[in-house]
Amino acid sequence: MNSVFYYDSILGKLRIADNGKAVTQIVLDSLNYPIAKDCIEQESPLIKTAMQELNEYFDGKRKDFDFPIDPQGTEFQKRDWAELRKIPYGETRTYKQIAEAIGCPKGFRAVGLANHKNPIIIVIPCHRVIGANGA
Repeated sequence: MNSVFYYDSILGKLRIADNGKAVTQIVLDSLNYPIAKDCIEQESPLIKTAMQELNEYFDGKRKDFDFPIDPQGTEFQKRDWAELRKIPYGETRTYKQIAEAIGCPKGFRAVGLANHKNPIIIVIPCHRVIGANGA
């Protein structure tokens, strides 16, 4: 069963969804990302765990996440997102470095687009990717 629940956080209102086995979405609700049509609004145990770990992260008590995720996207997006998860806490990578790491050395713009479509913010740390000029 697909579940969705909403929380107020230091980032704003978060929407967390799961498919009964893994978290499929953590997004800012204000961004209006699409959501599965068959979702029931309920705080499943998995969603509750995800929010608890996010709060620990926000409080500086956690650097990694333990709950399962299942981001939905193209194969390229999934390769990008998997590479982002390898960036250690407190470190950054450039779009070019990510593109090279996933075997698409000239695909830094595509990496940027994939990062923009990230369905599981914070856990898939697109915020750790910067431009070559450091911006």
